[in-house]
This record gives sequence, structure tokens and C-alpha cells, in this order.
Amino acid sequence: MRLLWLFGSLALALAIAVLTLQSPAPLPANAPAIAFSAGRAMVDVREIAQRPHPVGSADHARVQAVLLQRMGSLGLQTSTQTGPLSPRAVQRIERRGGSASGIELTNLIGVLPGADPRLPAVALMAHYDTVPDSPGAADDSTGVAAILEAVRAIRARGPADRTLVVLLTDGEELNLDGARAFWGGHPLRDRIGAVINLEARGGGGRAMMFETGRGNAETIALFGRAGVKATGGVSSNSLAVFVYEAMPNGSDFTIPKDRGVQGINMAFIGRPEQYHTAASTPEALDQGSVQHIGSQALETADALLRAPALPAATANLVYADLFGRVILGHPPVMGWGLLGLAFLGLGLAVWRARAQAGLTFADAGRGAIDGLWFLSTGLVLTQFVRLLAGPLSARADSADVYYTLLARLPWMEAGAALTVLAVALALFGGRTRLDRRIVAGAIAMAAVVALVLGGLNPMVIGAAVVAIGLSLVPGLAARSTWGGWTGLVGLILILATVAQSLAPEAAFLFVWTGLMAAVAAAIAASLDPGLTRPRSLAVVAVAAVLGGAWIMGQAHTVFLGVGMDLPGALVILGLLVLMLLRPLGPERGQARPLLIAAVAALLVGGGLSVAAQVVVPMSATTESG
Repeated sequence: MRLLWLFGSLALALAIAVLTLQSPAPLPANAPAIAFSAGRAMVDVREIAQRPHPVGSADHARVQAVLLQRMGSLGLQTSTQTGPLSPRAVQRIERRGGSASGIELTNLIGVLPGADPRLPAVALMAHYDTVPDSPGAADDSTGVAAILEAVRAIRARGPADRTLVVLLTDGEELNLDGARAFWGGHPLRDRIGAVINLEARGGGGRAMMFETGRGNAETIALFGRAGVKATGGVSSNSLAVFVYEAMPNGSDFTIPKDRGVQGINMAFIGRPEQYHTAASTPEALDQGSVQHIGSQALETADALLRAPALPAATANLVYADLFGRVILGHPPVMGWGLLGLAFLGLGLAVWRARAQAGLTFADAGRGAIDGLWFLSTGLVLTQFVRLLAGPLSARADSADVYYTLLARLPWMEAGAALTVLAVALALFGGRTRLDRRIVAGAIAMAAVVALVLGGLNPMVIGAAVVAIGLSLVPGLAARSTWGGWTGLVGLILILATVAQSLAPEAAFLFVWTGLMAAVAAAIAASLDPGLTRPRSLAVVAVAAVLGGAWIMGQAHTVFLGVGMDLPGALVILGLLVLMLLRPLGPERGQARPLLIAAVAALLVGGGLSVAAQVVVPMSATTESG
């Protein structure tokens, strides 16, 4: 019976996650004038992305002329800003065998005056240059075309008080040179109070708002109100903002952000095989992605243009979207209150389970150890499976290798996800039912292979030591459903406490899901401490479906962002799903099929990673931007 609850909840959660991760349907060219239409925007994408147009090329000049004409036709007051290339940009051109002699960058600027020129203006920004080997239909012809379509729709909605500045930068692919020139001293620079930047690192998928100005509480509040009006809703969370802030790379948005300007940065990162390659053509572009990024940009820009006051820098907000429908957020300090409620719910569940179901603290401790075994074993195995698809990007010796690895990313994700599933099934099936020496030996072999293929990695070594130790010592697995469940919830809440202390903007994944599991445990313990009746199992299943679907959606985005080098991120998110599903674990008589399924999932996951090297072989067709 429980096996049906388990796989039914898992399947439904996966189905919901897949549905919510789809890009929206593009609106046709005859959509209402006040709406964003990917059908209309694609006319510009096709014109701009006929061929690669890097700085200094003949097609670069053609695109300049086309864009200035289009900006003028939309009623924008156009101008240009020229400037020299930076030394780094010159080096990049010369490194690929070209000459930078006589080449200047040219920013294209358009102004739509507002009713009150005294008010701070709003800027829409994207870059129109490409790398030498890609037509750049996504990066960044989509951003440019989306801005032109957004301007048309804004004009159709009627005059706004604030001035709109359209900034199409040049030289982004070289060294962000155009953005540096504009924000370094253009006369319009100091009039701009908010900026929306559009980017792409792929050719499809939902567009995510992944970066804001510092002190973003007011920006997120406005984006949450405006973005939900967009086709397909919004995609954003404070974890993405926190992670991108810590990364060394940047985009055009980095320049105004460092000047203290508020705003947002959006991109889609699906279909990574199109990034900076010849495959990035208008025909291959996901028009739903154009619709999603463009409609979010339109609604946010329109809200800013008509706002009584632009967002000011205050404090950062902890926030996330729920299935794209709404953004929930709270001040960082509120995380402590939510943690307190979670510990209270867990305490109530433990009290009821001890009194009515014979739960012991020792067994809850063994449940927490199960979670540690899952984490450590999963980290080793996902790194092993990931490296079967090729080297880590940090060890890539050329741009060709890096972009080939990006093209293999969907295979890596499937392999890593199946590996996480395999470890979870082994836990559900009773990891101690397997020969301890065989399990420990398999983990050790996987760790050795991962270290040989990926180089010395302290995380892999540490995880392997923990996993092997926990596998060899007998009697460390939870012996009851309540022990396994409350131990996992307790472990998650401990991790949430650490995350809340060190990085509250990223802690919501642990805090929110830990609170959901604790509340579900308290309700289930009150209804049926034996966890055998449908009403208590239904409570668990609802939490598992909703929480699991939300986490799976986050996991997909996280893997596309960091999975090439940190596949273990999926294991941490998998632990959250495991926590919600743990009380639906099957009876002992059903353990053997789960263990067989675990081995099969691991083999298939490894096979997919190996297949990636065959399906997507190394090729020399790309150039780093």
C-alpha cells in the first residue's frame, strides 16, 4: 500500500515540476497592441541574427543600421556613443587571429521622453554584438528584439511620467566595453534610476530573474507585483541572486549594479548546446523563451515607468516564486521565526510518536545518520557519474571543450538525477540489507575514479570517508518510519540553522521545506501515530507532492547553473525531497524490488553520462566571449 503512495506522490510531484518548468506559448503577431508578442519580436530576431556579427565585422555594421532605423520607427530619439576597445578586448580579437586596428565600439541609444523629465529615468539594456562563430539568436538578439517589442507595447499603453532609455551596448562579448563606456560617463548615466538587462546562456527554457541591485527588497516587491502579469508568470529566487553575486563572471548589468543603480537582470539558460555556437539560429530558438523574457521585461519596465517612486536600496529580501504564480518573501531575520515554528512542529510530532508509536531518540538519531549517509554517498556517486560525461569546466583546456560540456549538460542532469534516485531507493529499500563490504567497496571505487578523472577534490575525499564509514558500521540505519522521518527533519532543520546563520538569502530552501515537513509530521502524528490510515498518509502525500514539485523545479534551474562543476547540488535538493517522502517508505516485504531498482537507476545514470560523449563529441566550432 505504501509503495503506491510513494511512487504516486513522486510521479505527481515530477509531473507538476515538469509542467511548471515549461516556457509559455508565444503570442502571435496579431496579439493585442498592449501585450508582448513573441511573434512580432521574432521578426527582429530573424533580421538581426542572419549571421554572426562580432565587433568590427561587416554584418556588425549592417545590424547597427537596422537597429537605428527600427529605434527611430518606434519614436525613440536616437544617438550613438563611440569609444575605443579596452586592452583586454584587443587581446581577445588578436588571440583569435584578427586585428583590432581601427575598430571602435558603438553603443546605440534611444530615448522615449516621459511627461516629467525631472523624474529618474528607466533603462532597458541588451547587447547587440555576438561572438564570431554564432548568429546569436538567443545571445543577445532575443534581448534586443524583446526590448524593441516592449517599447512598442509601452507606447501603446499610453504616455508615462518617466523617461525610458533604450541602451543597446556593443562589445559585451569582448569585455563589457559598451556598458563600461556608457556607465562610465555618458550624459544620460546619472538620470537613470533603474535598469532592466536582458541576457541568454542557451536557446530555450523559462527566463529567470537571477540578479538584482544590492539592497533589493523594494525591487523584488515591484517585480513580484508586475512580473506575475507576464505570460508564464515569474521565475526568481534569492538563492540565484546570492550564488551569482559570489561568482566571478559578470554581464552588462554588473557595471550599473556596481554604481549602486537598482534593477534586475534576466536570462534563459535552457538548450545550453546553442550557447555561443552556430546552432543559435532563429529557427532553433524557443519562441516561448522570447515570450517569457520579453513579457517580464515589459511588465516590469511599465511598472517602473509609472511608479510614483523607483525602488531604493534598502535590505536584501529572502524570496522565491511558487510555481511561477506568486513571489513569497520575508526579511532575513524572519527566517529565525520560521525555524522556531519548524522546531516546535517537530517537537510536537516527536512527543506524539514517542507516546503512541514507540519512537525513541536513538532511532531518530539513526534517521539523521541515514540522511548523512544519503548526502555523503550521493555526493561521491554524482561526482563519479558526472565525470563520465567529460572533465569539469574548470579543467577544460579550451573554449571548445567548455561549450561541448555545455551541450552535454542535459545528459549530465539526467545521469545525476538518476544517481540521486538510486541512492534514495537504496535507503528506502533498507541500505543495511546489502552486504556492507560491497556497498563500502563500491563507494570507494567510485571515489577513486572521480579523483582520477576530476583531480584532487577534498569534498569527494571527505564524503567518501563518511559514506564508507557509515556503510561499514552496523546498526546505524533507522528501524522505524517515525525514526527515519523525524531524524531527517531534524537534520534538515540543523542544516537550515547553519544556512540561516551564514547565508540567510539561501537558507529558504531548508527553512521552508523543513517547516512544511515538520507541520506535516505534527498533523500526521495527531491524526494517526501509526501512519497506516489513509488520512495521515494523505497529509504526508500532499506535502510530498507540493514540496517535492517545488524543489524539483528549483533543482533543474540549479543544475543548469552549477551542475557542470557541482553535481552534488542535486544531492542536497534530493535530501529535501527524501525528507518529505520518507514516511511513505514501503513495508519490509517490498524492499527487494527497490534495491534492484536502485542498482538499475545507477547503471542507467552512468550509461547516460557515457553516452553523452558519443552523442555530443568534442568539436572545434566555438569561441569564448
